Amino acid sequence: MNFSSKLLENAVNEVAQLPGIGKRTALRMVLHLLKQPKPQTHNLANSLSNLVDNIKLCKKCHNISDVDVCDICANPSRNEEIICVVEDVRDVMAIENTSQFKGLYHVLGGKISPIEGVGPQNLTIDSLIDKVKEGTIKEVIFALSSTIEGDTTNFYIFKQLEKLDIKTSTIARGIAVGDELQYADEITLGRSILNRIPFDKSY
Repeated sequence: MNFSSKLLENAVNEVAQLPGIGKRTALRMVLHLLKQPKPQTHNLANSLSNLVDNIKLCKKCHNISDVDVCDICANPSRNEEIICVVEDVRDVMAIENTSQFKGLYHVLGGKISPIEGVGPQNLTIDSLIDKVKEGTIKEVIFALSSTIEGDTTNFYIFKQLEKLDIKTSTIARGIAVGDELQYADEITLGRSILNRIPFDKSY
């Protein structure tokens, strides 16, 4: 792809690094931004810059937040005795959209995947175990995707919690095997949360 401008080429190369974006799509997006009023494009650039510089991870659940403790963890009406373990922030959003879960979350930041070089030490599993050992939590719900990596991560955490006096459950398999949680429709996902089953009876 030949560019008439080095500035254009640099911008296209940066946009093309986004997942699912090829060079041609990146070029189309950059040219679209050039056609917009300058204040609009500057607002986009400033929003991304502020996001990178100021975003935080909640100290309690590791969810993305503007402050040290996210709105969910800071909400006194949430049930602190139930914690739902998810892969990333998109899963928190998906479950919250169902309005069926009133407990708290724990965001792992991924799934165990030896092929991709992701082990338990790369996730927030240790802080989850420490949280459970404090004694407030009565139930841990596993809500990871129904994939090999998701099931491996669930089982690993389950074995870490097995000797602790705590209930473990998993969302019902209304979510198709192999599906990512974030793509499930709200009704199916909501029912999967409500109809969760004991984890030791799920494998």
